Amino acid sequence: MSSRGQNHNPENDEGLSLTSALRDWLACGLLVVDQREHVVACTPEAERLLRLKPGQTANGRLTSLPLLLQKIVREVASTGVAVADGKLVLAEGHNHSTTIHASAVPVQTRPGVREVIVVLNDITVARRLEQNMRRLDRLASIGTLSASMGHEIKNALVAVKTFIDLLLEKNSDTELTEVVRREMHRIDSIVSQMLKFAAPARSAFSAVHLHDVLDHSLRMVQHQLEGKLISLSRSFKAAPDAIKGDDYELEQAFVNLFLNAVEAMGPNGALTVATELVPAPAVRLAASHRNAPHVRIRVSDTGIGVPPENMGRLFEPFFTTKHNGTGLGLPITRRIVEEHSGDITVQSEPNKGTTFSILLPANARAR
Repeated sequence: MSSRGQNHNPENDEGLSLTSALRDWLACGLLVVDQREHVVACTPEAERLLRLKPGQTANGRLTSLPLLLQKIVREVASTGVAVADGKLVLAEGHNHSTTIHASAVPVQTRPGVREVIVVLNDITVARRLEQNMRRLDRLASIGTLSASMGHEIKNALVAVKTFIDLLLEKNSDTELTEVVRREMHRIDSIVSQMLKFAAPARSAFSAVHLHDVLDHSLRMVQHQLEGKLISLSRSFKAAPDAIKGDDYELEQAFVNLFLNAVEAMGPNGALTVATELVPAPAVRLAASHRNAPHVRIRVSDTGIGVPPENMGRLFEPFFTTKHNGTGLGLPITRRIVEEHSGDITVQSEPNKGTTFSILLPANARAR
């Protein structure tokens, strides 16, 4: 993958968090209508929910309220039976509306005088939260199904690839030979990366020396570096460099970053890999590691950088600007880092280069 960007941390534009949903639900509005259909009390929150001007309902008539709310109040006033599940849908413009939950109860304030108290709650946010949770549940189901399908496809590819290889050996002079070989390899690569992306987190970690993992990862891309005459600079200053994790998983994450850097650079570029020990970072990491020192790994290149329009899509699965890319390398890298209770961020400037910064909690017991 050659397109890269910033570690996107989107704001909650639609207010779909549980906190905001509860806040909006608890901020109820109240109004009181007497038996002469006069609005004798109306809180500012009720005016806000009903889109009324401040003071508009002071000593006003019931007819100043939305029609459906008028109907609810009259029904309660005439029957003396409370309404607990009334709903008002208020239009806010093109394709936008607010749903208000209305509860109305009859109250006898003094002998012979009955008033209706109405409680209003904005349930728009709560409904959007519910829809979002259902959407996430469907996506989780699709992910499970995709993983199962990926396993089946990969198993079937073994037999298909063997048969095609035999055919290609007998028809090695045909123009389609290399095309078929390349496409079979690409299909196998896509399925393998899809399975990796969908795989559950591994729980068995052990003490790992980060510098050893980095050295081994760099050896794996040494040929690519030499082929493009890319200079390599190491600055391993993290002491100790011990962390708790899976060396194979971490190796895959670093190789993804190194290959990404190589692809972004032309001949005579420069790759820098540096480590250092830093205090507990002010980032959203696992609670058990918030006060622990961390190892910071920086992977910098002098490549083409990232176009501003692609910065926010760096870790999106299947997003790539590379002609034959799968768009799964960097999402897998981020998932591996997060499995290790870490954090990954990116800084980039077009035509000047890109720097990936990874923070991983240090393992003080393994020195």
